[in-house]
Amino acid sequence: MAKRDYYDLLGASKGASAEELKKAYRTKAKELHPDRNSDNPNAEAQFKEINEAYDVLKDADKKAAYDRYGHAAFEGGGGGGQRGYGGGQGDFSSAFSDVFEDLFGDFMGGRGGQGGRARAQRGSDLRYNLRVSLEEAFAGVQKTISVPTSVACDTCRGTGAEGGAEPVTCPTCSGMGKVRAQQGFFTVERTCPTCNGMGQIVKNPCKSCAGHGRVEKERSLSVNIPAGVETGTRIRLAGEGEAGMRGGPTGDLYIFIEVKDHAIFQRDGVHLFCRVPISIATAALGGEVEVPTIDGGKSRVKVPAGSQTGKQMRLRAKGMPALRGGGSGDMLIELAVETPVNLTARQKEILREFSDLSEENNPEGSSFFSKVKGFWDGMKG
Repeated sequence: MAKRDYYDLLGASKGASAEELKKAYRTKAKELHPDRNSDNPNAEAQFKEINEAYDVLKDADKKAAYDRYGHAAFEGGGGGGQRGYGGGQGDFSSAFSDVFEDLFGDFMGGRGGQGGRARAQRGSDLRYNLRVSLEEAFAGVQKTISVPTSVACDTCRGTGAEGGAEPVTCPTCSGMGKVRAQQGFFTVERTCPTCNGMGQIVKNPCKSCAGHGRVEKERSLSVNIPAGVETGTRIRLAGEGEAGMRGGPTGDLYIFIEVKDHAIFQRDGVHLFCRVPISIATAALGGEVEVPTIDGGKSRVKVPAGSQTGKQMRLRAKGMPALRGGGSGDMLIELAVETPVNLTARQKEILREFSDLSEENNPEGSSFFSKVKGFWDGMKG
């Protein structure tokens, strides 16, 4: 029985490129794989046919011979029917590996055939922790930071080769980055030991970077910190991370903000709290107290007569700005009535006189001790 044309078997035209042939082969292989066609007794034979066809057409020399002489090019010892070129057990397992790789490669870190794409590897992302004051977080600030990182080697221009020469294709894996070894029915794929999966090698490594294409260096960067940042805010600087291997793209730099504690203000999102001590006289009689604001200014706040510790008053829009616009938060003033210390004899005398005259002027105390009396009476009952 005459053999079918290899191009017809794959469903490709004679002028098809290597990539088109590969795509056609994978489509057919998935379609005719015996595991998917258990009800078709001819599936294995058809699968071997397309494997044999692709084994010839993917090789430039064999393809040229086939295009010129057809099947006759491999008759008498060259051929498609031999173990090395198709139809045999070795090719079936090889094709099985290709199809398995096509079906599941994306879940296992990518296809071996794409190893050449790993020649230039993207640099790692870097993290930098930056502490700013509350005042800087309020107003925004420009900071200069020093970042230890890897940068492209100036001597070899990032290629890793002496004089800036381009790396050459790895002879062991032919640029695939992976090699295959036959183990019975299956083909086992491993990272190429010669190029470590890069797909390329450097014949004369650059002395400055030892062939890596990058060197360690400390860089100074100017960073704009926007107003309103909080602890945990992350700022991304694209392309400011570690340089890629052998000319690969640079990673990113992520700056994580930490806002330092403040001696006067406590922060809650966009709002600020400030605890302000006042005298007994001011709390009782009322008055005014001057309080600081985060912008460095001052505000006078009226204290109502009879104010107690814990009373809060609000200053509108005197808090922190929202990070992405939308106005500012408020500032909450919390009063703390302060008990005087180190009294003089005259002050003590006045306070005793005041105490004798103010039994009815302590509503909170009267209410508390009334409840206590009721509690004790209930315990006795």
